[in-house]
Amino acid sequence: MRFDIITCQPELLVSPFAHSIVKRAQEKGLAEIHLHDLRQFAINKHGQIDDYAFGGGAGMVLRPEPIAACIDGLRAARPYDAIIYLTPDGPTFRQAAANRLSLLQNVILLCGHYKGVDERIREEYVTEEISVGDFVLSGGELGAAVVVDAVVRLLPGVLGNEESALSDSFQDNLLAPPVYTRPAEWRGREVPAILVSGDTPKVEDWRHEQALQRTQQRRPDLLADMPQEAFEEPRKPRRRKKPNA
Repeated sequence: MRFDIITCQPELLVSPFAHSIVKRAQEKGLAEIHLHDLRQFAINKHGQIDDYAFGGGAGMVLRPEPIAACIDGLRAARPYDAIIYLTPDGPTFRQAAANRLSLLQNVILLCGHYKGVDERIREEYVTEEISVGDFVLSGGELGAAVVVDAVVRLLPGVLGNEESALSDSFQDNLLAPPVYTRPAEWRGREVPAILVSGDTPKVEDWRHEQALQRTQQRRPDLLADMPQEAFEEPRKPRRRKKPNA
């Protein structure tokens, strides 16, 4: 999967993609991440990419010409499945969106900055918009890093155990159940006996019950759209199918 990220602050994205799972995904050839400095498409020798907003008001707006030049150049080289604008007024990014995006091949992420981008860019190019939360950041770079990280870890072959991602929080609209590791007893607190029983079906039942309880206590909103059978049957890991080449 290929990500092309358009930003006026590319240095903010170097470190997030140079470590851990995202780094390994790139080394394996499972993910490509390309940063495009918007200032390389500036309208003049001074590196200008923004201007004052028509109608007045504080803050600058990214001009349409540099963004259009960058996107046009990218689209001339390959087709893109999505052009996504990171903006606080977009729909909130959720696990279902990460799952959907992980099935795509080529994606452009456009990072806003200052007061955002000229509205005509959104009308001309953007196929969808994403917000990472109900708050305002200095730019879309951190949001882009969140999206890439959430999507890349879902790609087949990225994680050592592909079923690991399927048991994460928010898959099937449930928070993940409690997890434990060695030692079996720590400071007087013991691991639940069921987890060391070796009875896999009962362990799965316990995990499902714990996931439901935790979701009901902490995020009851996630349960609103769940089908009734989700409350009755334990979650079963499902293997992801690799997208067609």
